[in-house]
Amino acid sequence: MSNKQTADILLRSTAIFTATDISLINGYVAVSGNKILAVGTGNGSEFLSSETLIYELGNKLICPGFSDVHCFFTGFAAGYAGVDISEAATVRDAILLLKDIPLFNNALILGHGWNMEAFPNDNSTLQSLEEAFGSIPVILFEKGGDTCIINKSAAEIYQFTSDTCYPESYWRLLKEILNNREFIIPALKDYMAMLNGRGVTSVKEMGFDNFYGFTDTLKELEKSSQLTLRVNFMSQPVGFDADMQYGIDMKNYFSGDFVRFSGFNQMTDGSISQLYADLKEPYTCTPGLFCSQEIDYEKIEQEVLAADKLGFRFSLHAQGDAAIHKAIQIFSKCQKKPDGKLLNRHSITDLEFSDPADLEQMGELGIIAEIYPQIQSIAERSSKLAMIEEKIGKERGRYYWNRRKMADSKVILSCATDLPLLIDNIPESIYHACGGWFPEGGEAYNKENTLTIPELLKAWTKGGAYNLYCEDTLGTLEAGKKADIAVLNENIFETALEDIRHIQVCLTFIDGIPVYQAL
Repeated sequence: MSNKQTADILLRSTAIFTATDISLINGYVAVSGNKILAVGTGNGSEFLSSETLIYELGNKLICPGFSDVHCFFTGFAAGYAGVDISEAATVRDAILLLKDIPLFNNALILGHGWNMEAFPNDNSTLQSLEEAFGSIPVILFEKGGDTCIINKSAAEIYQFTSDTCYPESYWRLLKEILNNREFIIPALKDYMAMLNGRGVTSVKEMGFDNFYGFTDTLKELEKSSQLTLRVNFMSQPVGFDADMQYGIDMKNYFSGDFVRFSGFNQMTDGSISQLYADLKEPYTCTPGLFCSQEIDYEKIEQEVLAADKLGFRFSLHAQGDAAIHKAIQIFSKCQKKPDGKLLNRHSITDLEFSDPADLEQMGELGIIAEIYPQIQSIAERSSKLAMIEEKIGKERGRYYWNRRKMADSKVILSCATDLPLLIDNIPESIYHACGGWFPEGGEAYNKENTLTIPELLKAWTKGGAYNLYCEDTLGTLEAGKKADIAVLNENIFETALEDIRHIQVCLTFIDGIPVYQAL
């Protein structure tokens, strides 16, 4: 009698991408418990028992679960906190909706879905809010969360304005949102379900400062097996300096499979379009200007080196070529292994406009790139190219979104969305980062800078797992790895690249448990 272990689940497909190779397998993935039992060609019948659940998937593409290595649940949640005022056609309509609901945390009035075309953010609107609510703080987020209406009381308490309506500025408000359990726990479950429906099984979350107590909620949900997403979180200093003791405490506090402390994150520069990017050469439109904001690289370096000394990794968000260069120089001072690679897995996020020579140094040092492969999806071709030409010129524009040079320089690639800036969509990311197209199609932009489909899928899977220090258990379809698996409803390798955006995830497993099904 055979002692061979049998599978609880058997997935069969003509298209299996293991992320260990660029070629596909026509065969099966056998799952036992929370781990992959075997992957191979054939029908896997040797692993069957009368209890095995078989998924006959035809040509649907089986992949490892996807990892988003730079996202903000807090920013996502803020856009849905409070009262939905999206149907309000006037400020009076909004006031009637807001008056029907108790104060958020007994402290303020929060609304989301404000349509700026319905009523403006002007003195008349603010006066109406003052008349209706007096000194009660009122914040109404625009649909998408890019801006907000905020009254005087709220501005005084939370210390931001409609012009600075972004998470790094409204971190005081996030304390209120993250500590409202009645709102935040359902919001997190909705967030996890949304990402599961897109094949995402692991994320690296940016949590400002000490995450304002939200770590206790994560601990509780992990303990009660309510998490359907592996959460690796970073501390991003916003209201306070980087707290190394907090990192030590969190590293010891979380040691399970679903929540881990991943290190620290910090912003450097901003976007080229706003002249906030730090450039090596002046902006074409403003001679003599390299960056319109002051960046304290000395302080950033101190925090990076302090974290590195304690064994923590750091990610630096950089968009301009000078900011990327300076981030690399900071990391070059960190501890190294005998082969010259960095001891800790430091990374650079975004990398919008880079110098090819710097990308080569990134590869030599082992610095991880956290790219935004969907970023073209929120741009319109003519306006984006006009901006690039105006700000840096066509010649320098050749190095925009230069993922090809990253891959050729052996930079480890991983994928991110900066969610809620973008919402994970792997087929859409292939359309843009492999096809080079803007949403409207047409001629590809900087086609020579694009990646191949296998390279991008590896970045979403194997590269993401490496970024999260999980490559021994996640990121590839191999025997012994955890059964985090995503299935696309078509084989993207057989679909015309320009038509790929209609493909969707139809099945997602975490720990061998289906958390999303649309077969």
